[in-house]
Amino acid sequence: MVNLRLEKRRKYGTMQGRGAGVKACPSQGLALTSLPVHGKMGTSRAPARLLLPPTSLPMPLPSRVLLMDQAAVVQALARMASEIVELNGGREGLVLMGIRRRGDHLAEALRTELSRAHGVEVPSGALDITLYRDDLAMVGPRPVIGETDLPAEGIDDRTVVLVDDVLYTGRTVRAALNELMDWGRPARVLLCVLVERDGREVPIQADVVGHSVEVLEGQRVEVLVPEIDGRFGVELIAPGVDA
Repeated sequence: MVNLRLEKRRKYGTMQGRGAGVKACPSQGLALTSLPVHGKMGTSRAPARLLLPPTSLPMPLPSRVLLMDQAAVVQALARMASEIVELNGGREGLVLMGIRRRGDHLAEALRTELSRAHGVEVPSGALDITLYRDDLAMVGPRPVIGETDLPAEGIDDRTVVLVDDVLYTGRTVRAALNELMDWGRPARVLLCVLVERDGREVPIQADVVGHSVEVLEGQRVEVLVPEIDGRFGVELIAPGVDA
């Protein structure tokens, strides 16, 4: 008597249903799959294919684009020093006040340039605006407070040049102005920044600008100074490789 089940196996092959068989490959954490192939001689299997497990791609590292090298920054500082003298109507009565941190180092660089190119010794100082920030509650319960240094001559009736590295929202300059008025009454205040970018949140504009740049969302501008970074420079830092 003919075994009907055996005859069906010989005719249609050993495939269970019409799906593909899958075998695990424990050593590699992968899976091998074979696909059914139909023809006149019955059903056979095509060569096994390797299925790779899903993998997470690494996040792109922040990219840096050099906007100004050391030579460009030095050249910009020389031009800015000349503009300060022009706006002041001369060399008398100037005071440089740098906003910590990096703004105070730029103020010292401008002071050196004013002495070299214009033959005037301009008193300088530095402002720490920590206690004047409008987001002090977000900084933490114990913010690090730096030191504010005023020139011996004071700031009363003088043209005070506020120096900062980057003008962005304007909130840092607003805080510096509030602190400055607590220390005296200058005749005039000029704002001098190495880099001006978009994104203002308060109505503050610079009088002297070294370089202007448009910045995309997520990007930021970083100014390098020799005292902290070993060199002058300006870099645009983006969150991805398409900076």
